Amino acid sequence: MSASEPLYYRSASALAASIKRRDLSVVQVVEAFLARIDEVNPHVNAVVTLCAEQARAQAKHCDENHDGMNGKPLYGLPIAIKDLVLTKGIRTTFGSPIYRDFVPDGDELLVERVKNAGAIIVGKTNTPEFGAGSQTFNTVFGATRNPYDLTKTCGGSSGGAAVALACGMVPLADGNDLGGSLRNPASFCNVIGYRSTPGRVPSWPKQLSSDPLGVAGPMARSVDDVALLLSVIAGPDPRVPISLPEPGSTFRRPLAADFDGTRVAWSPDLGRYEVDREVVAVLEGQLPIFESLGCAVDRAEPDLTDVDEIFHTLRAWMFSIKFADDYGRHRDQFKDTVAWNIEKGFELETKDITAAELKRTAVIERVARFFEHYDYLLCPVAQVPPFPIEQEWVSAINGVEMQTYLDWMGVCYAITVTGCPAISMPAGFTASGLPIGIQIVGPRWKDFEVLQLAHAFESATGVGQRLPAL
Repeated sequence: MSASEPLYYRSASALAASIKRRDLSVVQVVEAFLARIDEVNPHVNAVVTLCAEQARAQAKHCDENHDGMNGKPLYGLPIAIKDLVLTKGIRTTFGSPIYRDFVPDGDELLVERVKNAGAIIVGKTNTPEFGAGSQTFNTVFGATRNPYDLTKTCGGSSGGAAVALACGMVPLADGNDLGGSLRNPASFCNVIGYRSTPGRVPSWPKQLSSDPLGVAGPMARSVDDVALLLSVIAGPDPRVPISLPEPGSTFRRPLAADFDGTRVAWSPDLGRYEVDREVVAVLEGQLPIFESLGCAVDRAEPDLTDVDEIFHTLRAWMFSIKFADDYGRHRDQFKDTVAWNIEKGFELETKDITAAELKRTAVIERVARFFEHYDYLLCPVAQVPPFPIEQEWVSAINGVEMQTYLDWMGVCYAITVTGCPAISMPAGFTASGLPIGIQIVGPRWKDFEVLQLAHAFESATGVGQRLPAL
């Protein structure tokens, strides 16, 4: 965004530079975003716990101690934290009535890192109950609406974060992603959500320290800003055995790159899923952009045999571990889909989990061989455009019925199983003006390279600059 744009729509990188030069005070920046929250949040319900006075006090402190910003890349920048993430002294409900009034006495590692980098927490963003399902609603706060059409869902589970970004309520937000929770709402709201290689952004505390599926990650309105936030939250932590050794500063390098001769595979359905025809048409219309960048684009996808069984099994197993105690005490306060997932986990036997892990290993090996021939894989982020806010989940696509509340998210959760980094990029709109995202997937550990192609695509299209007309 240019300096002529409203302050609340300027990029995080531009705001950070203005604060450093003292062209803007931190108080000015924070007040602009708090005013924007007051203006638009009543219409979309994205920020569910506001920390206005705390943010104002921190902004004043930042201005009074400006010399202390050295080495703090997020100094004075407002950020909203997803309501699944522990924030010391700030209510964290997980979207569940069980935790309606829960206030943690400590921060998660991600929150520690953004605070240490100088960011100011202005609030918590809405999520479905325990982050389950790509439709952001719960009985504590209600539903979050899509700013491009208030009758539609924003997706989920990082729906509040995506909407807050799209509406200019914050320049940066965090999310997490098991089956598409960073990518799906980014697609539905015309912003960017980045799912990194597992271990790139360590999560602590966490019950399963070697969890192969769930990751935390950055969300923003530009790839530069995604890289900025990733540079802060990435990097090793000795308490997290799968954390990768490269420092976060890896992501502060310039993103410009030459893509002549780059081999790109395009798959409209990963060879196995129903995808709405309009979604496919919008994305295929963008393939010439990749060719104009120098890429050779082929129709191809890796062999993802067994990926659905793997995801459903491991997700249910993790749910049964994570929610066993709460479920035993408060069964009547769980929504039906979460209860179903937990109960499926209780039914699993050792042989089921063993089979899923063996098949996951085989998928990872086949995908690694696929990436010997291709540098990137392109596919849809969501199999449908944003759907009505009253609809809990997609029951049919192109006339084909979905069997569970997870089935319509296959193009995202299949990539989850591979362990590959993936980014959701704004790629176009339906005829009725609803956002559509494209998923850029790279080989495991090639996180920076994924950001490079995303940056080039963003620069060539400018799709993300189309803002909602609230």
